[in-house]
Amino acid sequence: MESVTFLSGFMAAIFYFAASVLLYGLFYKIFQYTKTPAPLKIPTMPAPLTRTGVGFRIFKEVVIFESLFKSNKATWLFGWLFHFGLFLDMLRHLRYFIDPIWGWVAFIQPFGKYGSILMVVGLLGLLGRRIFVDRVRYISSPSDHLMLVLLLAISSTGIAMSFYLGADVISVKSFFIGLFTFDIQYIPPDPILISHLIMVAFLMIIFPYSKLLHAPGLFFSPSRNQVDNAREKRHISKWAADLEK
Repeated sequence: MESVTFLSGFMAAIFYFAASVLLYGLFYKIFQYTKTPAPLKIPTMPAPLTRTGVGFRIFKEVVIFESLFKSNKATWLFGWLFHFGLFLDMLRHLRYFIDPIWGWVAFIQPFGKYGSILMVVGLLGLLGRRIFVDRVRYISSPSDHLMLVLLLAISSTGIAMSFYLGADVISVKSFFIGLFTFDIQYIPPDPILISHLIMVAFLMIIFPYSKLLHAPGLFFSPSRNQVDNAREKRHISKWAADLEK
């Protein structure tokens, strides 16, 4: 029983640390993005002429990856499968953090567990692209492969528990809800479950300092969030405007 108690405290400490790093890193990087000047008017053409158009453009990038679709259909397919599968899986995992479970979260449970399969298909395609496509392999760093392998390992252990091995979902839910109130609860000493959770925590820690940060970074990209009004309005970055005063 002492080893189980130690395990519960150890896992709680890992997730408290991971959540702290994730939140601090995200807020710090977003703060940096907001303070970084855009010295030039550089929207990728054809660009929208209004702020409403910019909002619609970013919406299409977030939902259907419009520019990637125009650039490379195979990469778009694997990337979209991964992200859509991740979205489904994350919605399904909400059941571990809320009590009672919302109706729509309960509704998607039978469908959400297949999100991890879509993730694996998409990740295998993206990993194969980095291995077999010469021009992509040339610019790929070890961290690029590490991210894909880590995500594959998380998805695979999740599939193993969902479809084959099972997991004590009641204890897992009690553990995570307890973290919100600093009331450490029992967590099952299941090797697959613990491996899955440790990898998730590791992903949370490295997220703000890796290429995965493109998720919030998209909204701050000057090539995407600028209006094409260079002929109607002079663009002056904040630092240049301060110099003119």
